[in-house]
Amino acid sequence: MRVLVTTPSFGAQSPDPWTVLSEAGIEAVRPAAAHPLDAHALAGEAEGCDALIAGLDDVRGPALASPTLKVIAKHGTGTDNIDVEAAAAQGITVVNAPGANSGGVADLTLALILATARRLPEADASCRAGEWRRFPGLELAGKTLAVLGYGRIGRAVAARALAFGLNVVAYDPYVADFGPDVRPATLADALAAADIVSLHLPGGGGPILDRAALASLREGAIVVNAARGDLVDETALAELLLSGHLRGAALDATASEPLPTDSPLLTAPNLILTPHIGAQTDLANRAMGMAVAEDVVRVLNGEAPRNPVPPKEGTTA
Repeated sequence: MRVLVTTPSFGAQSPDPWTVLSEAGIEAVRPAAAHPLDAHALAGEAEGCDALIAGLDDVRGPALASPTLKVIAKHGTGTDNIDVEAAAAQGITVVNAPGANSGGVADLTLALILATARRLPEADASCRAGEWRRFPGLELAGKTLAVLGYGRIGRAVAARALAFGLNVVAYDPYVADFGPDVRPATLADALAAADIVSLHLPGGGGPILDRAALASLREGAIVVNAARGDLVDETALAELLLSGHLRGAALDATASEPLPTDSPLLTAPNLILTPHIGAQTDLANRAMGMAVAEDVVRVLNGEAPRNPVPPKEGTTA
């Protein structure tokens, strides 16, 4: 049996996921093409493979054509890049690693909020340039954080934010219980209340922070996206940063990864960019790898997986 492992992060910080595959007699192969693979490149690479462990690859259309493919494992949570319905129709099981990266993404989200609020990149650059400037910042206590998407990651972010003294409002039409310390809100009400907005929704449905939504934020607001790049209108975000309407923003996910050289984000002021590293922690990397490797083994052995993704997946991570 063979598994194609396209994502470079699989087993990058722990050998244990590789051991799970090898001890089950499964040969793991890497693609010749660079990650993420488009659907046509993935189709060629996956030919003859029984399983696929994918990252941000386009697992749709021709990528599902291999007659030997039995299981697709998303090395992470969001499966918006996988046609789960088409896979199910072809008898291919889709699995993921829910909750495995929640702590890592939540930690990064708070780091990005703090770095933006306290202007840490500017302060660091100033010191390295031989300056000794003061950078007025934003203190978090008493401010309001709007968490858009209240699944595992959104809840982990809220718990950390409450410890910093932030008031937390949350928008998620699929959640009924927000707990005693978080106020549920409509999307419009959450945006109206927010000093800081943090995104924790799946992609694939267009920007929830389109131009109108971004413009509706109060002057001096901060936007953080550690979810999916297509959730934000990046051109509008760059313009509102340039105009000064927004205090700052931080993006760990962008619509195109890596960013094209002509992206307006690259010249936008008060913007922190990180290369989709939310799940790149020691604990998250091992947990994600073990979850998907073990489920690949289960499916190929004719057993039920622990983390199947149904054709109609929920909307929060």
